[in-house]
Amino acid sequence: MSRRYAIRTFGCQMNVHDSERIAGLLEADGMEATDDVAGADVVVLNTCCIRENADDKLYGTLGHLKTLKAARPGMQVVVGGCLAQKDRGVVQQRAPHVDVVLGTHNVGATVDLLHRSAHEGPLMEILEESDAFPSALPVRRDLPWSAWVTIQIGCDNACAFCIVPSVRGREISRPMAEVVAEVQALAAAGTVEVTLLGQNVNSYGRDLTRRRPLFAELLRQVGGLEGIRRVRYTSPHPKDLRPETVAAMAETPSVCEHLHLPLQSGSDAVLAAMHRGYTAERYLQRLAAARAAVPDLAVTTDIIVGFPGETEADFTATLQVAAEAGYDSAYTFIFSPRPGTEAATRTDDLVPAEVVAERFERLRSVVERSALAKHQARVGRVEEAVVEGPSKKDPAVLTGRTRQNKLVHFPSARPLAAGTFTDVRVTGAAPHHLSGELVAVTAGPRHRSRIPVASA
Repeated sequence: MSRRYAIRTFGCQMNVHDSERIAGLLEADGMEATDDVAGADVVVLNTCCIRENADDKLYGTLGHLKTLKAARPGMQVVVGGCLAQKDRGVVQQRAPHVDVVLGTHNVGATVDLLHRSAHEGPLMEILEESDAFPSALPVRRDLPWSAWVTIQIGCDNACAFCIVPSVRGREISRPMAEVVAEVQALAAAGTVEVTLLGQNVNSYGRDLTRRRPLFAELLRQVGGLEGIRRVRYTSPHPKDLRPETVAAMAETPSVCEHLHLPLQSGSDAVLAAMHRGYTAERYLQRLAAARAAVPDLAVTTDIIVGFPGETEADFTATLQVAAEAGYDSAYTFIFSPRPGTEAATRTDDLVPAEVVAERFERLRSVVERSALAKHQARVGRVEEAVVEGPSKKDPAVLTGRTRQNKLVHFPSARPLAAGTFTDVRVTGAAPHHLSGELVAVTAGPRHRSRIPVASA
């Protein structure tokens, strides 16, 4: 019987894609996936260190695994990802039952370290930079119709609140020909949607050419490949959102009408303290230019509440910018100091917790108001939605995702496989999703004929 593995992923899309690579490596070594952690022979925890509670989540999970491993001594535990890169030996000090600790730059060593630890005991290997671009590794994808494609690793920005440059390293762009070849291979295998991944995607290629970024050109090339019906990307930086990128979005039909543009704060003073490289006015100008160029553009964002030194006037400015921007959705975060970042040293400027909590609720109210208004404006429209699967609350209801990256729930008289393209008429709106009715089932990108629901 094959050995079984289970992976638990914390954090961003980069970590999700790294977990796909780890799964691909383990399966290439003859292992099988399982959702049953208690029965797994290998348990991998792919960690994140962006938020303060990341440590609590990890060590709470490791405490549970210690009990399981005591009952099954052959179980191996792997801790990887950003928290492992940052904390290094701390993981093994606090959890000596961990067999392997590896960082963000040597995912490809997972299997080798597992084999060695079985004979040598607990091992830790943390590299300061990648020994090979991770996209050369095998990948196990849960969704054959949709795929992450890494175009860049690392980050050259110096945001005061962010630990990513320390744990992911400097920006390294993957050669364009390699990216295009991977997407071509994915399309040939049936993938119809790709999401281009990078810590700052719109600076892609700057290190390859020593000139202006190549991201707009990459968007056009990937978007023009046969079989690719949707192209997304994340995450861009407002200071690097160039007109040619916006033009490529507008002129490439397969590039989706969705832009995630992190604001972080609407206060120029706080933005300067964060080292973000733009003002609120510049941000709104670039957002307006993108909306003018790309019809029906959905915009989402990230906002931090309670950055050290944030005054009531600073926060009011954030509320004003958020209201003016009119976001479709926003990821709002309470500032948490991460050791190793500049912001973590500003202990004298911390905003009282009760003040932060009150501000957070006020921001949430503004964001949800604009999100609901955006969604209500879509009622009556027919949207293209890709089926993701049955609703968790009601298996008779399907969940799909529109080109604008909105979730839409709709009933279906018969099951539809994940990856099926549909036309859905929007009948209801909520701040975080749409409701609708199925109008037609659309065949895949190679068969564009429409099948009326009545004859299905």
